[in-house]
Amino acid sequence: MMETSLISINAGSSSIKFALFTADGDSLAHAGGGKLEGIGTAPRLTAFAADGSPLVDRHWPGGNGESHESLLAHLLDWVKGQLPGRTLAAVGHRIVHGGRHFHRPRRVDDTLVAALEQLVPLAPLHQPHNLSALAALRRLLPGVPHVACFDTAFHHDMPETMARLPLPRRYAEKGMRRYGFHGLSYEHVAHSLATTDPALASGRVIAAHLGNGASLCAMRAGKSIDTSMGFTALEGLMMGTRTGSIDPGVILHLIRHEGLAPEEVEQLLYRQSGLLGVSGVSSDMRALHACTDPHAEEAIALFAWRAAREAGGLMVALGGLDGIVFTAGIGENDPDMRARIAAHLAFTGLRLCAHANARNAAIISTPESRVIARVIPADEELMIARHSLAVVRKG
Repeated sequence: MMETSLISINAGSSSIKFALFTADGDSLAHAGGGKLEGIGTAPRLTAFAADGSPLVDRHWPGGNGESHESLLAHLLDWVKGQLPGRTLAAVGHRIVHGGRHFHRPRRVDDTLVAALEQLVPLAPLHQPHNLSALAALRRLLPGVPHVACFDTAFHHDMPETMARLPLPRRYAEKGMRRYGFHGLSYEHVAHSLATTDPALASGRVIAAHLGNGASLCAMRAGKSIDTSMGFTALEGLMMGTRTGSIDPGVILHLIRHEGLAPEEVEQLLYRQSGLLGVSGVSSDMRALHACTDPHAEEAIALFAWRAAREAGGLMVALGGLDGIVFTAGIGENDPDMRARIAAHLAFTGLRLCAHANARNAAIISTPESRVIARVIPADEELMIARHSLAVVRKG
């Protein structure tokens, strides 16, 4: 069988994460990855080998007139040099919102793109940037299959009770429902658990994707039963700059009595709140831990409390709790935050081992803990590569 390679793309507003994989038969191997960041200001391309050793660190001070598409062209030139003799089988793209109809990975064509553009109002922070990178890479690689992988897909089969919004039914008929997000991350957690801890994978698990965007997912036997994010990626946990769940009356008050226009409310809820808004310092948890301002501590404490509060609701959906898995930037690398959340959940019998937690071990609960606590590094790019390979192999 011909040796092939794949690229996974996760595009944001000013940065694009990418990962390279080689495919020999049905086996995928990580061949490196990195980030293209500072798009629009001072672009920088950094890349690392599979073992973490640095491969490239290139800067374009002041932008030097580089467009989004020209920067992606530089990225592709570098990628081709890393995988000599291999055919590029596919480019996989993370697409945040698949709506009601797209709940399986799909090969990209113009009809699909047009449908995904209609979903931009449901994910205004993410969908436009996903589609912008997709469009640029389709122009740069017109002969290569592109595959869309949807962050909402993992939650598509949630029970109707968990998916429905308590609005008049005519709105549900228009597609207003709880979709859930971070699905590629949760799918990776489910796959990893099935390999490393099959007994836990078959039970009741809460996965905590804690990063600048944050959510929880209740999984039973590896399937999504409920999740903290809903119609948009604004519901649920407090996040880096997003409010998470908030009394709808606050929004009405902001419009009626504070004089905010809808666009200003959107800006406030998505970009000025969360850790940044409460602390007045930063949206970065690392900066808040290093800060002596009491407002920074208040933001950290509120983040932990809101996460534990949401977890309590998901335990009702699961009918109990056998395990909790921490993933993503904060979830993987912040022992203090994990300890705070675990302390709120001590009533479940969850007990963390301080030494294991401090070193971000794979299992951070004590042997006596009634709830198993694990840390699994996020790897959405691997799931994108797996899905992309499967789609192109099916033709």
